[in-house]
Amino acid sequence: MSGRSQMLRKIVTVETQCIAFLLLSLALSAGNFIYAADEIVPAANRVNNYYSINLDQATITKGYTVSAFADSLKLSLMPGILKDSTRVEIVELNEPIDLPWQLDKISKIYQFEFKNKAAYDNQQPFYIQFSYDLPSDYYKQVYFYDKNYLSWRPLPTIDYPKESFVRTLIHLPFARIAVFANPNALAMGQASWYKNKGGLFAASPDFPQKSKLRVYNTDNNKFVDVVVNDFGPDRKLHPGWVVDLDKVAFKKLSPTGVGVINVRLEPIKIKAEGKRILGVSAIGAKNSLEISARSAVLMNEQTGEIIWQKNASSTAPLASLTKLVAVKVFLDLRPTLNQIVAYSIKDEEYNYQYCNKWESAKVSLKDGDTLTIADLLYSALVGSANNAIETLVRVSGLGRQEFIEKMNQTAAGWGAVSTHFVEPTGLSPQNMSSALDYAIITKEIYTHPIIKKASTIAEYKFTTINTKKFHRLKNTNQLINTASNFKITGSKTGYLDEALYCLMIRAEKDSLGPVIAVTMGVADRTQSFNETADLVRYGLKTRNQ
Repeated sequence: MSGRSQMLRKIVTVETQCIAFLLLSLALSAGNFIYAADEIVPAANRVNNYYSINLDQATITKGYTVSAFADSLKLSLMPGILKDSTRVEIVELNEPIDLPWQLDKISKIYQFEFKNKAAYDNQQPFYIQFSYDLPSDYYKQVYFYDKNYLSWRPLPTIDYPKESFVRTLIHLPFARIAVFANPNALAMGQASWYKNKGGLFAASPDFPQKSKLRVYNTDNNKFVDVVVNDFGPDRKLHPGWVVDLDKVAFKKLSPTGVGVINVRLEPIKIKAEGKRILGVSAIGAKNSLEISARSAVLMNEQTGEIIWQKNASSTAPLASLTKLVAVKVFLDLRPTLNQIVAYSIKDEEYNYQYCNKWESAKVSLKDGDTLTIADLLYSALVGSANNAIETLVRVSGLGRQEFIEKMNQTAAGWGAVSTHFVEPTGLSPQNMSSALDYAIITKEIYTHPIIKKASTIAEYKFTTINTKKFHRLKNTNQLINTASNFKITGSKTGYLDEALYCLMIRAEKDSLGPVIAVTMGVADRTQSFNETADLVRYGLKTRNQ
């Protein structure tokens, strides 16, 4: 483990920070620190601005605050932090610097250094007060650049939005730092209430379950600590709502008759999801995408521009991504969606040429069950039901081989020249395509409104007509329920042992139109969702720059 990593492990928990920051604030307000004078270092023709401060033994013994660049950055050094006199240099960096793509920089970038290396032994942390220039309702943190990982890594941070500064705690004698806002987590806005567990709980679309949040009512400054135990509110309906509070928690902040209050969040503990916290890797935020998929592509749908790609032309099995092409070919035959058809058990027997009966995703139907064509379409796209696809092929009016050939002709006509199908469900590893081809296919497929709707709803329910058996199918794409900072307008999952996890997402955020992200060959299901969502966020952000 590097020395820098060992130092970072000493940083106290967020719970301890709350007490420590309070003590610091009291000390500052009581005037217990000496504020050392800033000294400008001549910087003729330089891009960066330099400040330097000499601290002698008498000054460090009393405790002091280094205040630079019109109080934009303050290093609050309590007695005992430094062991010897030193010059402190602070640089305002205006040169080109690689920044993390996931985050929004809202402050200047500063670099500080204790020039006497023996003056600070890293045993005690010190506090930094850091002003930011741009307002943001998203979760703010100070990040430092770690050369060991070539990434920006977060520091424990408390935001003071009314004063437009944050305070953080650090153990490093030298660091390049900036304040970033995380667009994956809204921290200021509104909150309402609902009856749930009857305790100090909240629903959040951003912070994972088991996270602990301090929620302030910004109108009266009352606060309550809650644990996230549910997902919500729906940002499509309430774009400015930060959380929904359990009724018991809400009453700690306001009478329930108010309905909606203004709040801000102060995370106390954020539950990690795999090796990520709020979309940022445990080793920090980097300036470029890191995608483990065997192949991937990110396309601007309106212009056809390839924003990012990795082995995009390499062909591989595409698994259940096949189904979208089959459904498009079927819909091009102009069927009557409310037409009632009978299920045949022979339809699913085609599936078992490629897998065991218990391995195939299907809608549980019996021979002779009647349902509508719409029920079959939604079963195929929402639940990825293989048997539903085969029934659609049978009732299409085309022979099965004729239908498969029509799929190949259609894909080739769109320009997906590396794509080939041998069956309509994706169960065969001989169904082949590339990430680039599938982005082209997606652009053509989503001209149909039925496909747009069927591949983006969270679940579909229907009842067989003759037996009255109820069916509920949940969308195989978990991002349909959890993506809060972009709108999914199309998606399809896929998995085979030979293909690994495959995923397509079509998404938008504004009036500039959608981006299409395709990943193929990801070893882990959660990683598949994370990486494809990363592609979407990257595309939506860089396209707007």
